[in-house]
Amino acid sequence: MEGTAWLPQYRQIELALRARLEAMPPGERLPSDDELCREFGVSRMTARNAMQRLAEDGLVQRIPGRGTFSVAPPSHRHADRLMAFSHEMERLGRVASSRLLAREIRPSTEGEAAFLGLRPTEPVVVVRRLRLADGEPIALETAVLVRRTAGVVMAADLEGGSLHEALATAGLHLRRGNATITAEAATPDDVRLLGVARGAPLLVERRVIADVTGHAVEATESRYPGERYALDVRFEVEAGTAAAGSR
Repeated sequence: MEGTAWLPQYRQIELALRARLEAMPPGERLPSDDELCREFGVSRMTARNAMQRLAEDGLVQRIPGRGTFSVAPPSHRHADRLMAFSHEMERLGRVASSRLLAREIRPSTEGEAAFLGLRPTEPVVVVRRLRLADGEPIALETAVLVRRTAGVVMAADLEGGSLHEALATAGLHLRRGNATITAEAATPDDVRLLGVARGAPLLVERRVIADVTGHAVEATESRYPGERYALDVRFEVEAGTAAAGSR
């Protein structure tokens, strides 16, 4: 897997399997965990972790006693899972690209400092991009990152490459986060960049992402035209809800 040696082993296997899935019809069997261990020379836990990530993205179905099988890709990203925009669009059979609108180091605002756990006006790195699929604007994205990412972010290819993979190259592996999703009306800036009508409904996702140590690294706002993007939501029914609702 030339060019991905800097990635964790499970991620290398995941990317290799994603490439295979693009040519697989639904229902085709994938290698077992044991077969992946032999093929890639990794532990069973590493192989299982790679396959589990594909299952969480809805790309494969794991059937106990039978194996793992390819499925038709879901139409939307799950709200409890964040993946690189390029990978998300590839999964949907679309060609992803980005237009870099701004990249700078500046003092943080009060809100940015609060989200990232910084002192007010502490420097942050700001990246603003227009994300496109097959040339159609899908999202207007503003990412604010802590100062220690500056060397990587300021030098990274942010139009043809992935911000998160650039961070991983430098040993900054993002792990968990939290997000708030709201509906907002399009602003004049949204109208100009996303090609929507003024006041059109947008899906707005604001998230904070932490690294493996639990320290906040990135606070991002993504603004999606309502008719071009959606999020699938997994949920469990709270105990007693079903009974109450049937009365």
